[in-house]
Amino acid sequence: MTEGPLFSNIMRFTVPIILTNILQLMFNATDIVMVGRLCGSTSVAAVGATGAVTNLLVNLFFGIAMGAGVTVAQGIGARDADEVHKAVHTAMTASVICGLLMSVIGVLFSGSILVLMDTPSEVLDLAAKYVRIYFAGSLFNMVFNFGAAIIRAVGESKKPLYYLTVSGVLNVCLNFVLIRFAGMDVEGVAIATITAQALSAFLVVRDLLVRHDLCRLEIKSMRIHAPQLKKIVRIGLPSGAQASLFSLSNMLIQSSVNSFGKTVLSANSAAGNIEGFLYAVVGAFQVTTINFSGQNLGARKYKRLRKLTYISIASGAAIAGTLGILALVFGRQLLGIYITDDPAAIEFGLIRFRCVAAFYFVCAFMDIVIGSVKGIGKTTQGMLISLIGTCGFRVIWIYTVFARYRTLECLYICYPITYALVFIVQMAYFLHVTKKLMQNDPTPQTA
Repeated sequence: MTEGPLFSNIMRFTVPIILTNILQLMFNATDIVMVGRLCGSTSVAAVGATGAVTNLLVNLFFGIAMGAGVTVAQGIGARDADEVHKAVHTAMTASVICGLLMSVIGVLFSGSILVLMDTPSEVLDLAAKYVRIYFAGSLFNMVFNFGAAIIRAVGESKKPLYYLTVSGVLNVCLNFVLIRFAGMDVEGVAIATITAQALSAFLVVRDLLVRHDLCRLEIKSMRIHAPQLKKIVRIGLPSGAQASLFSLSNMLIQSSVNSFGKTVLSANSAAGNIEGFLYAVVGAFQVTTINFSGQNLGARKYKRLRKLTYISIASGAAIAGTLGILALVFGRQLLGIYITDDPAAIEFGLIRFRCVAAFYFVCAFMDIVIGSVKGIGKTTQGMLISLIGTCGFRVIWIYTVFARYRTLECLYICYPITYALVFIVQMAYFLHVTKKLMQNDPTPQTA
């Protein structure tokens, strides 16, 4: 990460993460496709209605996992073996605590949140059943993501892909068996998902246990080291809080979508799931910039840090923009994979594609520069910029512009507007911070 040609190194690191993200999305996509074809559009709406609720909690703890990865990456970049050892064992201990905590909160409160979001009565019971089972398996989800963050911090982005490939195949097989032969509905796909996550968690832990480098995990050494925990939380919590507050603003948007009825909810669920595959690219480049920035910050290579950000933004935006156009061109066929019994829902899904997917390259601008800000440890400042620019703007939009013009187009267009606003401010802040780093460092800088 700190030596050699940047573009090829970035792409070699990013492509496996893109594929890993796609496999993770396949968990939910398989759920929706299976229930759509075997159970109907009501079940599709039920699974889709849970997305904002699960993201609210999952994103908070994923942020902490990201903090663990950054902490390990900075320790590796600085060649501090003791720091890396303590960070790894603190992170994996925290993954267990976070997983259990998320299970308790999710099982107890997710149903009430669905009610507060005005989830249509036809899908409420199914949605509540799905989300409670999903949260019951949160431990596996957390262990995998913390462990994968550590492995990527070393520079190995392929291994998480391999592990998710195996668990993804299991997920697809279990979905079919539990729905087709056991007669289950959404509860079957939830059980399949958490079973597959358990397998991926096992594979990641096994990898860490047999390593021979600084990131080797020793069960007897698992404990919380206060300085490393403080650093992980300082870096990760603002990012997780930011993502969760994003989810709160998205819950407000989801509530607005719910007000249009079950058909629009089903369309939004399918279109949003397809857009998730576009975000697989954006999110992968963000993970790359987080890890590359963390190591180059530790190595005090600030010009290289800037250059890798520019390359990541250009590459991610080009790929995301191309995929967004393809989603728009082939939108009817893609939505038809998920929805087979309601042509009107497909038309509503195309509205979302025209307003959101077509502008996904702007999302790449925003999220990738946010990754660089996180990688250099400025997560609190980056969080404030994103919260004001995204959450604040969306809330204001819904209660002013959307309240006056209640159309789906008016609701969805707030997404690309916020992407652009946040990118401009985050990029200015990133350039300001890196300029100060270079001015205060007497070491000659090379890219």
